[in-house]
Amino acid sequence: MCVRFDFHVRCQPMRHSVQPVALTIAGSDSGGGAGIQADLKTLAALGVFGTSAITCVTAQNPRGVFALRAVQPALVAGQMEAVFSELRPQAVKTGMLFNRAIIAAVVDAWPTRNAPPLVVDPVMVATSGARLLQADAIRVMKRDLLPLATLITPNVDEAVVLLGRPVRQFADLILAAAELHRRFGCAVLLKGGHLRGEAEARDVFIKGSTQLIFSAPFVRGVDTHGTGCTYAAAITAFLARGIPLTQAVEQAKQHVTQAIAGSVRVGRHTALNPFWSPRTLARRRTGR
Repeated sequence: MCVRFDFHVRCQPMRHSVQPVALTIAGSDSGGGAGIQADLKTLAALGVFGTSAITCVTAQNPRGVFALRAVQPALVAGQMEAVFSELRPQAVKTGMLFNRAIIAAVVDAWPTRNAPPLVVDPVMVATSGARLLQADAIRVMKRDLLPLATLITPNVDEAVVLLGRPVRQFADLILAAAELHRRFGCAVLLKGGHLRGEAEARDVFIKGSTQLIFSAPFVRGVDTHGTGCTYAAAITAFLARGIPLTQAVEQAKQHVTQAIAGSVRVGRHTALNPFWSPRTLARRRTGR
């Protein structure tokens, strides 16, 4: 038996809404929880058209990274140039860059005039412990990439590598953020979620003479794989929408906290939910 379905569409001149564009330059996470996948989900959730330049392909899942292959630097640059030529982004973020050649390619492909805001998440080590930035690439990142940034978003472990000194308590976090700001001349969001003994996830933001602390309660029982990617991508999305940097960081902190609180069950794991909504969170709290 053949069943026919007829769909009727009213043909009228279409009025297209304008959507801002953002570019993420990062590695691919086959498990979908971090990297390019987390970035594109976050950008979409926040009303931004996401484009990408993939730097590495990984075989990974929430348990770990099992294999990794870097993309040829010329292809990374080619992806950037293809996006900039037709879909010029209003904001850009970098994530996993892996080696010095890829960092150099990104720097060389970066526009010298009318460059958009750049958020650099200096991804060095995965949540599982896998190294995501080669040791000899750190110097190139510090020398050539970080000075181009509008904002850098290191966590505690990354700040230790960038500064070469320990960060053990919240007072150290404040001093480290100020030193990063002085060294690289860009705004800094130093994330304190990895500090031990803290009752809340507190982050230090410094831009010029402005110093702010953003805090949120820890959400227990959730695998936070991909939190840094989601946080930086949310900042990038808000910048692409024309929101000033300080407000973009504040709104991104709220977004990532709610994405953790609204996490979903995926197989045997939990995953952040960038598409959270107040309604779904209310249902979870009431059990309805």
